[in-house]
Amino acid sequence: MGKRIVFWGLAVAVVASAVVAGAFFWFRGFSPDREEFPIRGVDVSHHQGKIDWPRVAADDVAFAIIKATEGGTHVDTQFSINLREARAAGLAVGAYHFFTFCRPGADQAKNFISVVPRGEPLLPPVVDIEFGGNCPQRPSPEQLNAELAAFLGPVETAFGKQAIFYLTDEAADAYSGSILNRRRWLRSLAMRPRENDWIYWQYHNMGRVDGIEGDVDLNVLKGGRETLAKLFAPTP
Repeated sequence: MGKRIVFWGLAVAVVASAVVAGAFFWFRGFSPDREEFPIRGVDVSHHQGKIDWPRVAADDVAFAIIKATEGGTHVDTQFSINLREARAAGLAVGAYHFFTFCRPGADQAKNFISVVPRGEPLLPPVVDIEFGGNCPQRPSPEQLNAELAAFLGPVETAFGKQAIFYLTDEAADAYSGSILNRRRWLRSLAMRPRENDWIYWQYHNMGRVDGIEGDVDLNVLKGGRETLAKLFAPTP
């Protein structure tokens, strides 16, 4: 009896391991339908290290959204070189700001505007709103909206484009119904977003792209080349 229990226990463990491994490899290879979503992009920061942008561009990547700033003073150490080299490789490029809950929105706007260059085409600025790595206090929707408005006013004036909000699932659950109205960049790993009102979809956080060592976030654009061109077009 004891041997039989051990045997079935091992069999169950082997089957479970195979299921987990199969799910992992399926997730690794997941990609949205390319006919429906032909435009793929990455979002990166200093965590990706040195990036070979010509190789990235050659690996079916059309746009890159690059971390520029965080809070009122922090500047991503790789932002300038990533922006310059991704643009030179022919990608449509944009910048994002990690919005902290413990610094006034106006201070954060000054940081972003001082770092991100103007005068060249850029995708709309992105505001990254999430709880992971943020200040421990969580503002009420009213408090968050007030600070976001203080950030968006000068930033949207400076760059001539409405910003896009990126929200993780947890932040979306807390604020999605009450946050200021802007286009959304949704995070929905290996699953089509439930909502249909989005412009970018981050579908992978462990993607692989030639020219980037290790994992990278992968995204698709809702639309084709014409949509990307409109987003990237310089403002008058």
